[in-house]
Amino acid sequence: MKVKFSGRIGFLCFLIAAVCGQAAALHSTTQAREHRSSRHHRLRSILFNPLFRPTHESLLRQNEEIDRLELPRIQDDSELEELKASGALVPIRASETLRFDPRLDPSRRYCRPWTRDFVEDLGEAYNREFHGQIQVNSAVRTAQGQKKLRRHNRNAAPESGETGSSHLAGITVDIQRRGLTGEQIRWVEQYMLVLNNQGLIEPEEERHEWVFHVMVSDRYEGWRESNVLSAQQEPSVSPAVEPNELPEPVSMIAQEP
Repeated sequence: MKVKFSGRIGFLCFLIAAVCGQAAALHSTTQAREHRSSRHHRLRSILFNPLFRPTHESLLRQNEEIDRLELPRIQDDSELEELKASGALVPIRASETLRFDPRLDPSRRYCRPWTRDFVEDLGEAYNREFHGQIQVNSAVRTAQGQKKLRRHNRNAAPESGETGSSHLAGITVDIQRRGLTGEQIRWVEQYMLVLNNQGLIEPEEERHEWVFHVMVSDRYEGWRESNVLSAQQEPSVSPAVEPNELPEPVSMIAQEP
């Protein structure tokens, strides 16, 4: 009996040691995983240091611009098709300076005319600098589509309200940020900074999707025309100047209070 009892005690001690060993190993593995995750999170925070951080105030400004222009928030495909047919929304055109995310439905590759002007100008300037293309990941959306988007992307703006997505008015595009070098990101930021300072665009750099979300004011149209006229009158001045050399806006397009 003593032999059997001792054997049982030894076996129990063995089981306890094994369980404790497994627990310790599991704890060590969990700690290592948490450490890697924390280090990865810190690294992402260091790498993601945008000039245009998404803010509540930026969403308010975007919706204030939509209200100023008295543009509808497109609710469904029926409204979307009506705006296309009337010419209020125009197709964004793929070219040697611009491409689309292949996942973007061709029926959604539309925007307001002045927004298309901005995208084409950015693409041409970027191509001159880096001999590459910008990529449009998103353009016009409907409220129905935005609602579906929020089901798997909680960072997406709501489909209504004072902070609703400006994509619903067709004045906003998302430009691919992921994959750009640090130099390319800084160049795009500086290009947009000049226009943002003049009240022509409202950009954000989204972290979840890694895109430049850019709302374009209709004032961009007047600003662009004034620069084209200036370039025609003074042949020595190229319209394709660097972002920090862009001319000052004329008074007719000064930012409204």
